[in-house]
Amino acid sequence: MKIGIIVFSRTGNTLSVAEKLKEELGAKGHDPELLRVIPARDDLKAKPPMEFKSAPTVDGYDVLLFGSPVWGFQLSTVMQAYLEQLPPLEGKKVGCFVTHMFPFAWLGGNSTIKQFKQICETKGGKVLATGIVNWSSKGREKDIAITVEKLSNIIGT
Repeated sequence: MKIGIIVFSRTGNTLSVAEKLKEELGAKGHDPELLRVIPARDDLKAKPPMEFKSAPTVDGYDVLLFGSPVWGFQLSTVMQAYLEQLPPLEGKKVGCFVTHMFPFAWLGGNSTIKQFKQICETKGGKVLATGIVNWSSKGREKDIAITVEKLSNIIGT
C-alpha cells in the first residue's frame, strides 16, 4: 500500500510531526513518502491562484496523510490552495492533522480539522482519522503520540 504524507510547514513544527508519523509507519513495515507543499513566493497573502515551488501529486497513493498549521483559526492558506487544486480523491483513505499554538483545541484546532475534513470529503476522500497537536502545551509530546498512533492505524482499516 502506497502512503503519501503531504505537509505544509512554515516553522518546522508540523514537519516534525510528519517525520514522527513517517518513522512510526516505517516501524510498522510500511514505506511512506514524506512530501512537502512549498509556495513559490514567501508572500502568502498574494492574490489567488497561489503558485507552488512544490505541489506533490497524489496519484498512485492509496492512503494520504495531510498536515498543516492552523493560521488565524483556520487551515493555512497554502494548504487550502494546494487541496483545492488537487484532482478528486475518490477511493483514497485520508488522515489529517494540524498543529497550533493555542492552549485549547476549540481555539482553532477543531474548526480547522472540520475545514480540512470538509475539503477532503468534498473531493471524494474518506477521512478516517484526524489529530490536533497543541504546540505550546506541556502535553505536546502526548498530543503528537496520540496523533501519530491514530493516523498510522488507518492503514489497516
